[in-house]
Amino acid sequence: MPYRWTQNSDAEQELRLWPHNSLPPRGAMIVILSVFLFGLIPLLAMLGSVVLWGLLPFLLLTVLGLWLAIQTNYRARSVFEVLTLDQTQARLVHHHPQSGDQEWTCNRYWARPEMHTSGGPVPHYVTLVGDGREVEIGAFLSENERIALFDDLNQKLRDPA
Repeated sequence: MPYRWTQNSDAEQELRLWPHNSLPPRGAMIVILSVFLFGLIPLLAMLGSVVLWGLLPFLLLTVLGLWLAIQTNYRARSVFEVLTLDQTQARLVHHHPQSGDQEWTCNRYWARPEMHTSGGPVPHYVTLVGDGREVEIGAFLSENERIALFDDLNQKLRDPA
């Protein structure tokens, strides 16, 4: 699961959520190198020909485009969320690399999770409601992970720390 509960103290719990990382940097390097090497195979037949210089820029553009796409994906996945629960407060901080941090604080007694099985941006959309506001949590998780998160949030918010 790309989220983890930790017990900071007797009275404080912390939930940290992050997007799933299916391609680590080493794997990305292997993919890019493989695309480059397999792209060179057809060019071997063109060695010594002027056509090689006409085809080589397209291979280099393909490798560059793949590298840029993977880097953009890594930046988009650098988002994470931290929910801190103490005896009286529930505090959610959504860290986003482009837009900065967004914070939501509520009295823990009034905070409650809600699941929107349909009608949200993703199926089984999970939100926290309290203090007159409704904020999303874990939208980047898979559907099964959001269902498990909803159950965990129900249990943790119901039981005092």
